[in-house]
Amino acid sequence: MPSFLHNYNTNNNRMNQTKYIFVTGGVTSSLGKGIIAASLAKLLQARGYRTTIQKFDPYINVDPGTLNPYEHGECYVTDDGAETDLDLGHYERFLNVPTSQANNVTTGRIYLSVIEKERRGEFLGKTVQVVPHITNEIKDRMQLLGNSGDFDIVITEIGGTVGDIESLPYIESVRQLVWDLGEHNAIVIHLTLVPYLAAAGELKTKPTQHSVKTLMESGIKADILVCRTEHEISEELRNKLALFCNVKREAVIQSIDASTIYEVPNLMLEEGLDIVALKKLDLPKKAAPDLKNWNIFLKRLKNPKHTVNIGLIGKYVEMQDCYKSILEAFIHAGAANETKVNVISIHSEHIDASNISEKFANLDGILVAPGFGERGIEGKIDAVRFARENKIPFFGICLGMQMAIIEYSRTVLGLADANSTEMNEHTSHPVVNLMEEQKTVTDKGGTMRLGAWKCDIKEDSLAHKIYGKDTISERHRHRYEYNSNYVAQLQNAGLIASGVNPDTGLVEIIEIEDHPFFIGVQYHPEYKSTVANPHPIFVSFVAAAVKAKKK
Repeated sequence: MPSFLHNYNTNNNRMNQTKYIFVTGGVTSSLGKGIIAASLAKLLQARGYRTTIQKFDPYINVDPGTLNPYEHGECYVTDDGAETDLDLGHYERFLNVPTSQANNVTTGRIYLSVIEKERRGEFLGKTVQVVPHITNEIKDRMQLLGNSGDFDIVITEIGGTVGDIESLPYIESVRQLVWDLGEHNAIVIHLTLVPYLAAAGELKTKPTQHSVKTLMESGIKADILVCRTEHEISEELRNKLALFCNVKREAVIQSIDASTIYEVPNLMLEEGLDIVALKKLDLPKKAAPDLKNWNIFLKRLKNPKHTVNIGLIGKYVEMQDCYKSILEAFIHAGAANETKVNVISIHSEHIDASNISEKFANLDGILVAPGFGERGIEGKIDAVRFARENKIPFFGICLGMQMAIIEYSRTVLGLADANSTEMNEHTSHPVVNLMEEQKTVTDKGGTMRLGAWKCDIKEDSLAHKIYGKDTISERHRHRYEYNSNYVAQLQNAGLIASGVNPDTGLVEIIEIEDHPFFIGVQYHPEYKSTVANPHPIFVSFVAAAVKAKKK
């Protein structure tokens, strides 16, 4: 083959083959692998590369849908109905690209798939083992998005911490895949902690050295080291980390604490993380990252003209990750309104008639959050009533909408026993009821109404004004619905059904006319709010809160 043709084919293959970046973590959990992965993806996307991110979690649950929010934070839902890790929310918020079932895989799903194959006889009598059967399944899943042809670069975040027993099959799979794919086609970024010892007055690199050593014992050499730190890492320390962790000096990246996660892409740009990654993947830099709109958002976020207090009424408020997407949606909506949104978490179990006026005294808006179970329900109902009667902007999400239906039924219609059958299966007025197809369901995992569903919006309604559309699509995660037998009665009393699913006839949106802002939705709009596209309901709700405060 002529040399020029060989070079042409080599360059062509280089550009066409999907490249892989694996992100591992060491020393401690919660260092922000998801934010680093999302920030790098944002920079690569801004350079013109088609980029996606996936998360591999080491727990045995088949998906996060059955996990207690206190243990794992919120369960994020994709358009295709996958219940996933909350990091997928960060991926979508940064990239403004929908994720799917393929973007989140758990150990439970891996083992379930392998066991099902064994039951079908696909291994032809072979002894099924972690290596090669589990690792092969993991490698297949890791390449699923890359093989689609839709992406130039796939970033894979490995959950857990290097050295954990649970993570070993994933680490081994990464080792094999890096070897399988060959030089310049896969790299490993290791995120680690460089702690500051106040007593000694210095940053310590030993934990990072041990973490990298643990990774190397599994056969993986870190290509890039991202060091989480509270203080600037000196040039001397960077050289030391490079020498003892066996990485190039340019590949020692500082990730210092930021005031907001949305600053991290710019910080990684300054550190040259994207440049180093592209160099190691043998890819051209292309154009400088276009972060113009991103930085406009950041400028608005950091320089608000207004401030509002929004009460978030929930029952998991002790852990902020339980409402991660809601909190981020308020950041997006706040920036769109040039408004600082102070979200004040109020536990619904601690609300009653004797203290509600005091607790809600300084609120400019009230959001009743989603959730499951009867705990704290009466406090949520009291919150709805307070917002409705005192003309405070109100927004109810999923269970929050259902609480608004119950409150209106009790207070306005006089149906004192009105309730959801989730809370009281013997209520004489089940204004919220179990979906018919749910009544025979016994398994809890992945059996709710999940994913994107259409909704037709009534003209001249608040919802229509907010969306500016006749039909929308929003993501769901629930079992109970507004009971159709009560819709007409409540509508005649002033509770308007302004959004309805065209296929099932189920009510998706409710609102009240004689109110500054009162809306409840059966779906989860927070899942679709991104930096590039703040969700219109959150934007309108914050605007209503600003207006209410001025009055």
